[in-house]
Amino acid sequence: MQHQAIRIDSDANRITVDNGLLRIESNLQTGLLSFQWKDGSALRDLFSEVTVGSQRLRTTFYSGHQIQTGSIQSIEDRYGKGVCWCVEHAMPNQPILRQHFWCYEGLPYGFVELQAEQETEWETNEMTPLSALRNDGSCLEFGQRHGGDARVLFVPFDNDKWVRYGSFPIPCSVESCEATAIYCAESRHGFVLGSVTHDFWKTGLQVEGTFAGEVSRLRVFGGLSSLQTRDTLPHGSAHGKLNVSPRIFVGSFEDYRDGLEAYGRANAAVTPMLPWDGGVPFGWNSWSAVMSKLDFDVYVHTSDFIKQELQAGDDGFTNQGAVYVNFDSFWTNLTPEELREAVRRVKANGHRPGIYFSPFAYWGKDPERPLEGSEDRYLYRDILLKDAAGNLLPTLDGAYAIDLSHPAALERIRRQLDNFVELGFEYVKADFLSHGALEGRHYDPEVRTGIEAYNRGMAVIRDTLAPERIGRPFFINLSIAPLFPHGYAHSRRISCDVFGTVGDTEYMLNALTYGWWINGTLYRYNDPDHTVLYKSANQRSTSEHEGRGRLTASVIAGTSLLLGDDFRMKEAAERARAWMTHPDILALARKGITFRPVEGSSGSKAEDIFVLSDAGESWVAVFNYDSDLEAHKRLMLERLGIPNRKPLRITDVWDGSELQVQPDAESIDVHLSPSEAKLLRIGAL
Repeated sequence: MQHQAIRIDSDANRITVDNGLLRIESNLQTGLLSFQWKDGSALRDLFSEVTVGSQRLRTTFYSGHQIQTGSIQSIEDRYGKGVCWCVEHAMPNQPILRQHFWCYEGLPYGFVELQAEQETEWETNEMTPLSALRNDGSCLEFGQRHGGDARVLFVPFDNDKWVRYGSFPIPCSVESCEATAIYCAESRHGFVLGSVTHDFWKTGLQVEGTFAGEVSRLRVFGGLSSLQTRDTLPHGSAHGKLNVSPRIFVGSFEDYRDGLEAYGRANAAVTPMLPWDGGVPFGWNSWSAVMSKLDFDVYVHTSDFIKQELQAGDDGFTNQGAVYVNFDSFWTNLTPEELREAVRRVKANGHRPGIYFSPFAYWGKDPERPLEGSEDRYLYRDILLKDAAGNLLPTLDGAYAIDLSHPAALERIRRQLDNFVELGFEYVKADFLSHGALEGRHYDPEVRTGIEAYNRGMAVIRDTLAPERIGRPFFINLSIAPLFPHGYAHSRRISCDVFGTVGDTEYMLNALTYGWWINGTLYRYNDPDHTVLYKSANQRSTSEHEGRGRLTASVIAGTSLLLGDDFRMKEAAERARAWMTHPDILALARKGITFRPVEGSSGSKAEDIFVLSDAGESWVAVFNYDSDLEAHKRLMLERLGIPNRKPLRITDVWDGSELQVQPDAESIDVHLSPSEAKLLRIGAL
């Protein structure tokens, strides 16, 4: 069968679908599956499986494999024009297993989903669309561009407990959350796998290999429950006559970075990021500045300082006329009268007030406490998440998880948000959201998994603050939260808490090294956390290089640019006056575009060179994470993606000096003092 740019061939032995870049083949004799790309890269000897009780039922165990009648169909949807089809696997007295596939014109990736059905209702808490188990050889072939140093990317489920991304050389054993890349660091050629549906399952990706460059074990499955997901109970079960796995993205790319960005866009095609046209948020957040000592004075002083010292002229510290001055935790230190007056003062300065809450976590120690606003109908115990025996789940980060299937829990969230709106706030930082995604026994029996509950709770936040409901834009920022599901907020912290030292900068940039692609796909902006120029309340003061390096890291993140100092301190105020009025730095921050990592072989550390090419120019950020030693970096223009066919003008953005290089130079040499960062602007002479 011929379908425009996609060729379909089938007989009694196999079905192949080929779009010229990717060929998907199912063997109808063995039940095995393969993905093969034009350059020779491939994933082979794949099968699907589902867990039923203590059994794992595999497509290769089944005796019958056939193309489901009438399943080959032309489609045109959010990914373009393509073909979908189904291969059915049958065996007496077992559920029918159906592999559904999607392939599109011009795309180097496709999708696969497993469905399992039987005549009576049944349940499963693990469905695996893709799996391969080999003792010898590899189920993965890199093809013509194999360049050595094959690595597996670990993506964390959330950003709690100072978790880190990681790229681990094979041999290794990695269990990633929701997505992974398997790539050669030198050639950048690689595969990207991950879920694009996040309504029910937590998706795990297990990649193992015992020899360099070989992957002998691969499992992509719905049903992940682990320390990484913060769960103490098994994943909840799908229940019904027909149960469906997550839909899995499978792609191969010349550059794995392109692949991760394509994966992000593929998710956004299913669930678009929450729209925002107000530009990158500039402003301030109270946490690192004063933490629990937050009071009226520091809040209004900060607004006055920004207005009087940082906003002179059109190029001052503002974006589209907006500056957010945000309370973090402990805003309850203020009396109700002080809170209203603080909002009034900030608005009088032309600023937008922001607030904080943790809607999915209960910080009290007494579960028998009456629930506020419920007229004594409920205790907190009623809305807390429990196990099958009715016991409260263990605390996470010191707080109990709230059951987001309970109507009173959702009403509590609406009530608090409506109060924020009434007070005049225009920004909210929602924290400790991973609590809402924990597995447990939910009040509503129709909610069977943590992700189902999380979607329900996040939808309440999004809908309660919808501009069409409240009559004005309201920025929603997620702090500690799962990466998926997305589409409920405008920004998400890319890492856990980050303060002002060079170690903090390196930690945040670890997340940027492997999670830059989230910006502009899943969320409008990556959030690099509060940008400390001089001193956080919990740390020593930082050197000038540390402070400027921390600011540089925030600017390249894409980025929410919220400062994090107490500007009643002389040095903090001086640094802000000098740095936060720098026109080129502010112009770059206003772009809201995340820099890409140049390399991807840093393990659980951060890479130290990042690049952005936009509007015919390039910017390169270079970091020295050593607080004691100088560093010399050689930047290879080819690796930066900067053509050296013309003489280049290279400007140090911070001090305005120009670097001299020969017209035919292939590299740029950069010297860095301890903890220093440089930001270079590169264009043709």
